Amino acid sequence: MLCKRNSLIICGAFLFVAWNAVLIFFLLGRSTLGNGRPEEPGYENGQGGKEKGHIIKELMRVINAFETELESQNKILVQIQKHKSLWDEQGGSHIDTKRNSDIVEPVHVVIPILVMACNRVTVKRCLDKLLEYRPSAESFPIIVSQDCGHAETANVIASYGSQLTHIKQPDLSDIAVPVAHRKFQGYYKISRHYRWAMNQVFNSFSYSSVIIVEDDLEVAPDFFEYFTALYPVLKSDTSLWCVSAWNDNGREGYVDPGKPSLLYRTDFFPGLGWMLLKDLWLELEPKWPASFWDDWMRHPDQRKDRSCIRPEISRTLTFGRKGVSLGQFYDKYLRFIKLNTESVPFTKTDLSYLEKKKYDEDFVKEVYSAPVVTVEDLQSGKLSGPGPFQVQYSSPESFKTLARNLGVMDDLKSGVPRAGYRGVVSFFSRGRRVYIAPPDGWEKYNPSWS
Repeated sequence: MLCKRNSLIICGAFLFVAWNAVLIFFLLGRSTLGNGRPEEPGYENGQGGKEKGHIIKELMRVINAFETELESQNKILVQIQKHKSLWDEQGGSHIDTKRNSDIVEPVHVVIPILVMACNRVTVKRCLDKLLEYRPSAESFPIIVSQDCGHAETANVIASYGSQLTHIKQPDLSDIAVPVAHRKFQGYYKISRHYRWAMNQVFNSFSYSSVIIVEDDLEVAPDFFEYFTALYPVLKSDTSLWCVSAWNDNGREGYVDPGKPSLLYRTDFFPGLGWMLLKDLWLELEPKWPASFWDDWMRHPDQRKDRSCIRPEISRTLTFGRKGVSLGQFYDKYLRFIKLNTESVPFTKTDLSYLEKKKYDEDFVKEVYSAPVVTVEDLQSGKLSGPGPFQVQYSSPESFKTLARNLGVMDDLKSGVPRAGYRGVVSFFSRGRRVYIAPPDGWEKYNPSWS
């Protein structure tokens, strides 16, 4: 179709010039007949010569106009080819187009922000930061989906008017749960709300991707830049299934403050500000769980050996101590998470190092070429050199012991440690990179390690 359109443009330009040339030569012929033959005295210097000169000037004007038109058409074709390459790279399914005469112009990718809300009036803190840092309302429309029917929270959300879209979960009824799960009613309602809200985003609003943010999250200044840059990475790499803004071990002192641009692959689903594509939702929605949806996501049957991208320094910070989890981990870990404050131009950064084959080769080489040390060595402060160093584990018990002693999160979900990749947990300790790693030759996770 594009080639046909190119040919039509060029043919049209040639026809335009050809018609004008024929017309000029016709007039030139008439001028010769009407004003004397060329061999007659006075033709070149008389009235006939003036008219001939005028016609020749007109011919030159048309030729110049033709050259200008060809140059203009060439620029248009270059732009079309450039946009076509962009469409091909992005697969077309997430790029809309609009028709203007015979030229198809690309329309930028739109990634909505879905804010999951319930009964926290402090959702205002979350929304204020999203609106403060949002670069474009057109590129990042905000949808707040509210469960619970809490009037005060609804009023806070409504106060933002046209800056966002407010939708409300219609089913507020209690859910019949097993007797042993009565105290987990809240988790069942959250799972129901997620299913409804994501169906709204993908089916009712017809978006092809979404960034999910809970109502107790504050975002970093480069939150939108981060997801904009990683959208094409997620879309093109089938070994990935999400991009997260969160580092589970991202507390102050446990991350490298000098590397806010550093990104990792992780086998652990982090959540807490994450992006997924519609294709993944179409896969997950038919079997969406009744409760505990985030742990369900971490099961091998859902993860299917796919990974997420996470940052060294988190692009979200949770301020919600109270919730259905009753502040689990909050006082010990989550409230100390470092939120990035230095904007990183991710869209201008080469992210090819995240490609699985290259990443795995470099990651394994760095981890297992690092000297093996003990926890005592690390804590003594007597180690020389900048690192990195590795400490090794061989069982869930030894991992938990090492993690607790070194101050990182020690729980495992389906055998995967938080922030882990290929069984390795990377963090900063006393100014040096440290890897908690299984022995070299690691092959797969053991789901019974939980």
